[in-house]
Amino acid sequence: MSRTHTEANRENEVTVQNGWVMLSLLIVLVAINIGLVAAQAVRGPLLLVFVIDMIVIVFLIPGFFSLQPNEARVLVLFGAYKGTVRKSGFHWGNSFYTNGPQLQTPRKRLNQAPADNPPANRTLGRNKISLRARTLNGEKLKVNDRRGNPVEIAAVVVWRVQDTAQAVFDVDNYDNYVTTQSESALRHLASRYSYDDGGDNEATLRSNVDEVSQALRAELEERLSKAGVTVDEARLTHLAYAPEIAQAMLRRQQAEAVIAAREKIVHGAVSMVDMALKELAQKRVVDLDDERRAAMVSNLMVVLCGESEVHPVVNTGTLYT
Repeated sequence: MSRTHTEANRENEVTVQNGWVMLSLLIVLVAINIGLVAAQAVRGPLLLVFVIDMIVIVFLIPGFFSLQPNEARVLVLFGAYKGTVRKSGFHWGNSFYTNGPQLQTPRKRLNQAPADNPPANRTLGRNKISLRARTLNGEKLKVNDRRGNPVEIAAVVVWRVQDTAQAVFDVDNYDNYVTTQSESALRHLASRYSYDDGGDNEATLRSNVDEVSQALRAELEERLSKAGVTVDEARLTHLAYAPEIAQAMLRRQQAEAVIAAREKIVHGAVSMVDMALKELAQKRVVDLDDERRAAMVSNLMVVLCGESEVHPVVNTGTLYT
């Protein structure tokens, strides 16, 4: 079974004629024809001049086009790619350059309902492509993290077309391609990291946001390079446990927080008791045997680690009664 390999197209930036110069030529030709008609001289040899002049005028008119800043036009002549015009301004190109399909720059966001906010698309004709930065605000996806826990995740991707030839000829619709590949890359990224509680300095989705964002951007760059698209920024905008396990995970996080707080309290209490015993011994305030020292340690630990307020009992007798 043979497998055909299609080489990627590469952009070739070209220049075309100045539109104002060609417009001046067109005005001169139109004025000549109007003069011939007004002088009623459209006969004999001048008839041939009139016909040729009209043919040139008809050929010149469709060739005018303008480009705004950060806009380009792909030139296609009888199915062959001839180059891309990136310079903004008023231009004239070969009238036989294919106008091609209406390329669109959708404004719709994936997380907007069509009934609530219908897309406001701006149509670009004549194989024009916007080179401006665009923002893809992805919808919330429900995926499993590295530990198999269901999580909700969403990301925003800032992208723009870098190679117009690849965007037009190597993919069917580069805007849909960006949307599909962004969702696929985000799902794959979520499966590589745990949501939280990574062991042995393991990077997690919640704790290592910058590292995860860099990994997402790198994967998107690799996927979207086939469509001539470059990624300026990719960052997570939403991250949470799925509703079915959110309460259980919240209780676990609360328990972990309580344990961490208790550990800190106990560590501080032990340090304070040790400091108190050393100070009493060094300054010879009181001499305590092992039993009284143990009782003192017990009382101090209760006072320092207890959650409720402690009410002391004053001993009015001797130390041993």
